[in-house]
Amino acid sequence: MVPPRKMPKAKVPARKAARLAAVKRSAAPTAAAETNDDGAVTLEQAKAIVAARARARTPAPAGAAAGPLPPPAATSLRDVARERKQMAQAQRREQKQRIQDYKAVMQVMKQRGVQNMAPEEQPSAAAARPGARVPLTAAAPGGPLRVFAEGDSWFDYPYPLFGGGIIPRLEKRMGIPILNLAKAGDEVRFMMGVDERKLMAEQLSAGCPTGGEWEVLLFSGGGNDIVSNPMALWVRDFVAGKPPAQLIHRPRFDAALAIVRAGYEDLIALRDALSPRTHLVFHAYDFALPDGRGVCHLGPWLKPTFDLRGFPTQQAGAEVVKLMLSDLASLLQALATAHKGVTFINGQGTLAPAAASWHNELHPSRQGFDKFAALFHARLKALFPNRMPA
Repeated sequence: MVPPRKMPKAKVPARKAARLAAVKRSAAPTAAAETNDDGAVTLEQAKAIVAARARARTPAPAGAAAGPLPPPAATSLRDVARERKQMAQAQRREQKQRIQDYKAVMQVMKQRGVQNMAPEEQPSAAAARPGARVPLTAAAPGGPLRVFAEGDSWFDYPYPLFGGGIIPRLEKRMGIPILNLAKAGDEVRFMMGVDERKLMAEQLSAGCPTGGEWEVLLFSGGGNDIVSNPMALWVRDFVAGKPPAQLIHRPRFDAALAIVRAGYEDLIALRDALSPRTHLVFHAYDFALPDGRGVCHLGPWLKPTFDLRGFPTQQAGAEVVKLMLSDLASLLQALATAHKGVTFINGQGTLAPAAASWHNELHPSRQGFDKFAALFHARLKALFPNRMPA
């Protein structure tokens, strides 16, 4: 027999080879962390360990049946009710899954220790030598800081394609997990309504799933309460020459802010009653631009009102938005000043007043969210020194 001819190896394009090498390099620490049960881990390694364990327990899904999809059936009231029930159930499953994932990652990090992922913040003699590796250090006693978050899309922005909002970016900076229960589109009046208030009370009462009370609650709310369709109720018709303050129907806008204030006051009271040592952290939204951009078939949330009210330019509307958001920030600052254990992060003015600073009307660009995550990180490091690996 003629032996089979050995085929030459296909050449891999240089850019693809570089990507493959990067993937192998990034996977190496995870593999090492999985095999060495005694080694400290980073946040990303802990997440990878938990994900690998979950994959090992879950069988692969069966393939989808071939063939064209059937035509949609007529919708009935019963169909609508069933769909709404399924959506509510899906949200509860999502919340439960987030809690389980957080608990699993936190357990790995508490059991194995936490690596310092920011050696550049702790310069050493070894770091000064080209190619030298700085030893990774364990976290301070007390374990990773116990943090959970509730809020809106500034905390819960689409992750797979965009990298998420503030919370996943803050996680990476801190090197510890955050239980993120925020939900895009949520409003303070709902977050502190019956159903979501129960979830908040449950978290504050039970404490961290891996033990101990929650040390920090990050809360993002109020933006959705004063924008979108109802905003037409407190923005007046445009009149040339009138200052922005006179283009706002003040009694109506104050009524909207009063609902937001009531929600924050109830949150503080709930914290005081159930977990008084949990530190609350609020933030201000930067000055959004009413340029008509939405996302994922949602929005715009600002420009339609200004179009309806006859505003001739984007700048004219932006001045009104700036005033409304400044009033919201003043409200939150007053609450933080009046109550112990409350911190307010005023990031207004962080983003340049340009379209490139924003992904759409209400949400910062990737770089913008990174800047806000840095503000949160700096404040938390000041509040809790030596409690984060980074």
